[in-house]
Amino acid sequence: METTRSADGTTIAFDRTGQGPTLVIVGGAFGDRATPRDVADVLGSEFTVVCYDRRGRGGSGDTPPYAIEREVEDLDAVIAATGGTAFVYGHSSGGVLSLEAATRSGAITALTVYEPPYVVGDDRARTVGLGDRVAALLAAGRRDDAMETFFLEGPQAPAEVVAAMKPTPAWQAMAELAHTLPYDLALLGDQVIPVDRLATIGIPTLVLSGADSPLWARNAVTAVAAAIPGARHASLAGQTHAASPDALVPVLREAFGG
Repeated sequence: METTRSADGTTIAFDRTGQGPTLVIVGGAFGDRATPRDVADVLGSEFTVVCYDRRGRGGSGDTPPYAIEREVEDLDAVIAATGGTAFVYGHSSGGVLSLEAATRSGAITALTVYEPPYVVGDDRARTVGLGDRVAALLAAGRRDDAMETFFLEGPQAPAEVVAAMKPTPAWQAMAELAHTLPYDLALLGDQVIPVDRLATIGIPTLVLSGADSPLWARNAVTAVAAAIPGARHASLAGQTHAASPDALVPVLREAFGG
């Protein structure tokens, strides 16, 4: 583990592996720097792959109050510490963060995002005040209830699926990072695609979806790609929101010229 300091003094922890051009992976909800390790290990033959703990997670610190600008500065600090410029791959809310960073930072030279969870039109109901409700439950020590509320109202997972998850070790592992859910929800705001901001992105951009993901997610990806000048969209056959490394790695390798 290495560390750097963000603009506000917060310590940000990261791992790097491999050699070649720098590729930073930005994780989504319930993810830390260990989550994309399988992808990083394979891509390390062609890239210096950097996986970091977003603020509040793992080895990174956390300095309140939270703001999207601070997370963008965190990513900038990681890129500065690992070469000064980088390719960036962001998953889910990490994709939203990566898109926001690409509108504000010149350090990103190419970008790929996977299913940033915006909502297009009437594809599904937008949540109102979800971040506040989740934060209130966390403040009351009701971590399981906060996670359940997030899954039911955010990605709108079926209740029976959430119930089946709760007794598993995976649920307990996710609970360790549940306190950062309000950050992921703040990144999404009202879940409307920020078309005007995305139109300012001027770097090569690939927007990915899983062919087996819900229709609302696939429609959002198509709309995000349409908002970014010159962006490409690709659908990964047989994949859902959590794409397998076997499906993802060749696409990232091609996108970043490996």
